[in-house]
Amino acid sequence: MQEDKVEVEAVDQKTRMKMKMAMKRNKAKIKMGKKRAEKRRKTPEQLKKLAQKKARDMIAKKLVKDKDKKDMSFAGRKNLEKKLEKKKGAIKKLAKKLLPKVKKADTEKLRKKK
Repeated sequence: MQEDKVEVEAVDQKTRMKMKMAMKRNKAKIKMGKKRAEKRRKTPEQLKKLAQKKARDMIAKKLVKDKDKKDMSFAGRKNLEKKLEKKKGAIKKLAKKLLPKVKKADTEKLRKKK
């Protein structure tokens, strides 16, 4: 299975303003969509993505030890990203282990909502 790689481009000021206006226009639609999505069970892809994120955060926490990621300098965060890039395999393994817990948490959240 090949992973999708998305290139992140820097956007200019004009594009940023267009995006801002579009978000402002669609604010109500986005809010309603989020509200509806909360009531639904997450898809397997969403669960996998969530597990991946949790695994990545756990490994990042181990790498920075007692420091908070928000308090790190830009260069420090960049170095952390490089280290995390090297640990993709470990992140994948951990995500696989976390998947059942993530599924269970999603089910519990839905149960509490109802």
